[in-house]
Formats: sequence, C-alpha cells, structure tokens
Amino acid sequence: MKRKPWQKILSIPLVLFFTIPAIAMNNFPRNPEQIEECDILVIGGGLAGAGAAYEALLMGKTVCLTEITDWVGGQISSQGTSALDERSTQRQELFFPKGYLEFRDRIGDFYGKLNLGECWVSASCFLPKDADYILERQLQDAARKGNGTLKWFPNTVIKDVQIERVENGGTGEQIVSAIAISHKPQPNTPPLNSEPLSQIIEDAYTYEDSSRLKKTVIKFVPPQNDNLEAKAHWMVIEATETGEIIGLTDIPYRLGIDPLSAYEPSSSSRTPDPYCTQGFTYTFAMEKTETPQPQPEPEFYQQYAPYYSYELERLADFDLVFTYRRIYKAQPSERVTFGGIGFTTPTPGDIAMQNWTWGNDYRPGTSVDNLIYSREQLEAMGQLQPHGWMGGLRTETLSKGEQNAIGFYHWLVAGTTDSQLGDGVKKPHPDHIFLTGFDSPMGTAHGLSKYPYIREGRRIIGRPNYAHPDGFTVNEVDISRVNYDDDYYKETLTPQEYRQLRAILAGLEGFGVISGEISPDQAPKRSRSTIYADSVGIGHYAIDFHPCMSESPHEKPGNTEREGERRGQGQAYPFQMPLSAMIPQKIDNMIVAGKSIATSHIAAAAYRVHSFEWSSGAAAGTTAAMALDKNILPYEFTEGFAFRNPHLQTLKTILDSNGNPTAFPNTSIFNEDWDGWR
Repeated sequence: MKRKPWQKILSIPLVLFFTIPAIAMNNFPRNPEQIEECDILVIGGGLAGAGAAYEALLMGKTVCLTEITDWVGGQISSQGTSALDERSTQRQELFFPKGYLEFRDRIGDFYGKLNLGECWVSASCFLPKDADYILERQLQDAARKGNGTLKWFPNTVIKDVQIERVENGGTGEQIVSAIAISHKPQPNTPPLNSEPLSQIIEDAYTYEDSSRLKKTVIKFVPPQNDNLEAKAHWMVIEATETGEIIGLTDIPYRLGIDPLSAYEPSSSSRTPDPYCTQGFTYTFAMEKTETPQPQPEPEFYQQYAPYYSYELERLADFDLVFTYRRIYKAQPSERVTFGGIGFTTPTPGDIAMQNWTWGNDYRPGTSVDNLIYSREQLEAMGQLQPHGWMGGLRTETLSKGEQNAIGFYHWLVAGTTDSQLGDGVKKPHPDHIFLTGFDSPMGTAHGLSKYPYIREGRRIIGRPNYAHPDGFTVNEVDISRVNYDDDYYKETLTPQEYRQLRAILAGLEGFGVISGEISPDQAPKRSRSTIYADSVGIGHYAIDFHPCMSESPHEKPGNTEREGERRGQGQAYPFQMPLSAMIPQKIDNMIVAGKSIATSHIAAAAYRVHSFEWSSGAAAGTTAAMALDKNILPYEFTEGFAFRNPHLQTLKTILDSNGNPTAFPNTSIFNEDWDGWR
C-alpha cells in the first residue's frame, strides 16, 4: 500500500519528548510592538469563539479573534474531537443555529458526504485538519457577506488585561485593553507543533523571546471614538476552553464540584471541591494497515497500563472501539453488530480518532495534580499579580495526559490487560500505525491533538436577581431527567432540602409544596427543563460524566472514579441558554460563551457539546454587536422583567430571525411533557 507522506510509525522517545532549548523564565513586561483596534475582542478560537465571530461579522463588526493554537474550531479541529455530538430528535429536526448548520453543510459539500468516517457515535465524523480549513473559510465568507472585518490571531495568548471604571459605563468596571503575546518559531528551530503543549505553554506566556520562540506583544484596544455618551467602546467575549479570562480577571466563579443541595441533589460532596473537574483528553489518529507493524513500547507505558480498559463488556471489542470515532473510511465493508451496536468493519486505510474514557482520558482530582488551578492556587503562585498570568494550567498534569494518551495507543495495539474487565479480554492488534506529521489529521509532529479536549473549566456566577440572590446559575434540577423518586434523595437530603427539591420539580404547583398544602411525596413532577424568559440559545445532550479519579496519580493501580460522581449522569431535557448565565459580575463589557457560562458542575456535563458551544457563541456575538449599536451594556438586557425589557425582546427577535433559535418547538411553560425529545 502506498503510504501518504504523513503516515509513519511513531518513534515515541524522539518525537514526543523533543528537547526544548531553555527559556527565559523572568517575566517582565515589554512595550507592545503592535496595536490592534476592534469592536469585539473574542478570546478563544473554539466553536464558541467561532460562533461569536461569525454572527458579529455578519452584523458588520470588526472582530479580533485570538487562539492559543493555529487552528480555529477547538473541539472539531485543534482538540481533535471531530465527531459531532448531537441528540437524535434535534438532529432529525435539524434544529440547530444557522452557522452550525452551515458548517455541517460545508462538511457534506467538502467530502460529498456528511459522515466521512462512517463512525457509529455520530452522524458526522471527519478529519480535524479539514475542519480548520472549512471553518476558517466560513468565517471569511461571513465577513464578506456582512461587510465585517476579521482579524485572526493564531498562536496568541492573553497575558494582561487593563480594567478601569469608565465614565457613563454602568455599575462596574470594564476591560479597556488587553495585552497578548503572539509567538512563532525562532529561525533554525523546528516548526510549531513539533512538541506537545506541555513543553511550550510556559514559554508562550512569557514576555521575553526565548531560543525557541520569537514573541510579538500585541495590545488590543477599542476603536478611537470621540463619542462621550458611549457606555462602552468595545465588547470582550470570553470563549476559552478553561475560562481563562475569568481566572485572570478574578471575577466570581466556581470550579469543580458544587455542594449537595436541593438544586444539585446528585452532588457527590457536601462541600465544594475545586480540584475534581471532568477528565481531559489528548486525542490522536491511528490507521489500520494491511500487515502487522512494529509497536515499540513507550518507556513510560507500564506506569499507565494499570488504567486502560474497554470499561464495559458490551464495549469490549477492538473493532467497535476503532469505529466509534472513525474519521476516514477507505473502502466499503460489511456491517456487523456487537453489544447491540452496528458498524461497518475496519479495512486497511481506515483512520480512527480516539477519545475513550478508560483510555486517553486523564482524570486528576486532587490538589496535587488538578489540571486547572483554583483561585487559591493561582494567588499563591503569583498568577493573579500584574504580568504574572501563565495560563492557569498545571504543566506537569498536561505532560502526564500526553503520556497517558500515547500509552493508550500502545495498549490498543499491543496490550493484553484490562483494568475493569480482567484477564483474557484484551488481545493485541498490531496491524495499525500511529499517525504523525504536520499534514496528518492532528497536524502535529508528535501525533497528539494540538490542545486537549477540556470538558470543564471555570464557570462564572451570574449576577444576582430576585430568583437567584446569590448569583445566577443553571443547576442540575433545571435540566435533568433523573428519577428523583429514588429513595436516595429522601435519605440523603435534609427534610428542608427534600421539600425544596420537590417544590422545584412540581413546576406551577411548587408553591403548594412550600406552603405545606401538598406533601412532597405526593407532589407532581414536571417533565421539562426550566424555561427562561431571557433565553438566547438552546442545547440538548445527556449529562455525560468523565469523573475525576479518587486518588493521585490518576494511573495508580486499583484507582477508582470519585464515589458518587456519576449519580447525576443520565438523560437531560432539551434546555435553554439564559442570557443571565453569560453576564459576569463586576465587568460590564464582557460576555461569556462556551463551557464557562454560569452552570453547576452537573449541568455543565450537558452544556459542553459542539452545537451548544456554537449556540452560546452566536448569542454572545449577537448580544455584543447589538449592545454596541444600541449603546447599552450587556447586563441591561437582563434588567427587570424580561417581557417588559424592550432591549431583550429586540435581541431575541434578531436571534430568531437570523436563524439562532432561543427555544425548542412545542416546549412552552404550558407544555409540561417534553419526553418526546430524545
């Protein structure tokens, strides 16, 4: 078989652990070499950031879009999870935001089919490198169509923000400028993406040039404007994967597990735990070959081998795992079934992307190995001091996640153990190669995704209102289909908490439960999610957990998932995205999109998939553009009663008319049964 230029067998010690020249760790600021003006600064080029840029460009705005990698799209490109997670009813109805549907159509046009890989987990699996190409052109076309201007800044991180109180500027402060560091390789050094993220991230956040990276310091500012009546001269959209700007600006947020309560009744802890977030994943691509290939064992493999597993007997089939997220199908093949799941058998030339819970997921959960630093840790490290921000991630844990992913490939092709199912289950499958190279599906010399798929980051606490005096949050009970009749809830919650839970679930009859007119056990239960008058987007997905592990390190033999973390897992009703969840406290010209909106730990497990990220971005971009046009601040859309707020009603009309739905069809407050949506 003729091998493509990017197909080669992985040489792990040489490729993954390329030695980086020493970097200067002194962290002193320097004057910007470049000043960039924009109406809207979108920080984070994932799907939420792309959705925000897309809508703002169509509304004629100048958008600066920054991204730590050199690919736009996040999950579908630089993070490698190029299999669209969609619920069946929403997919059948094609009830998605316009820009997301356009991307799906462009995928179909590009390949001549929507599901290039014939994967069984999704209706659309494709190559990450192609997703970057397709989405970048979609944004360029949006700029032309809307007479907007797109300024794209790949390989760029935000280092500092300037926050001030602005005259005419509302109740709080505003971001008036942002300092970024853009990097490229020094002459006579390897191209970017030669080494994995852990080996370059600290250099990327350091002002000084190093022997590896040449830096350009960029200052982002609003356009020069003499309008003294303007409440804000620009808007900033936080769309990073971890809520990075939330941490940097130190606005109120949550991280990790929320405490058990009537609103979060399936929580595994009575106290907050910022260290236990969902697992993160470095994806990779592997190709089936005609003949067995050499499979050298990584020097660290035995350290991670005790973790790997098919997880469940109904999933314990190599071909099923390979085709789960297969992103390229080389030739037709027969259809088979295993564990009730149908798929076409792998053939030589097929390429699979791997994203497996008991495989390349890395799931730290303690204060000594958590990936996303807590506020207390950031403060102790000096990252909240001026010029001290270094991205807020633990480099050592990133590195272990990279090793864990490489080890999982070796387990797939050569492993014979299974941590959950025991001996005799796992067989070697050496007729595969690990794909590396700059033209490979992941676009990296080492073969791992450019950035890990991070399922959960910092989540803002929205502004207080009459129903949420401690700050707005979308909670578990707002979306979950969990059976709360289970005795566990009555036995675990206090009597007061249990009564409050049943009142919440009773919907319009909740006041009767609170007053005592209706017994909690006799109270009716609504069959829908919470309806928000300020909804600006939609989503639908299961509450899907990849729980942290109980002990450190993640790969410790015999380690188990944190007890109780999967209790809240299960189906969710189609849900809305309230604008109140996107408006942070303290900073008046910032809007949050993507995974970092105001949700609880359990609700966040559903509010993280592809179409939702785009929907949240579309809402953020539209809100930011309209706020500038109307000379109002984002929080003013949510003031007072929603139905009497003309700004909010106009915003919702614009969103709906532009093809960005704010509610699912036939899901009103008068329809208590949404069970048909699956």
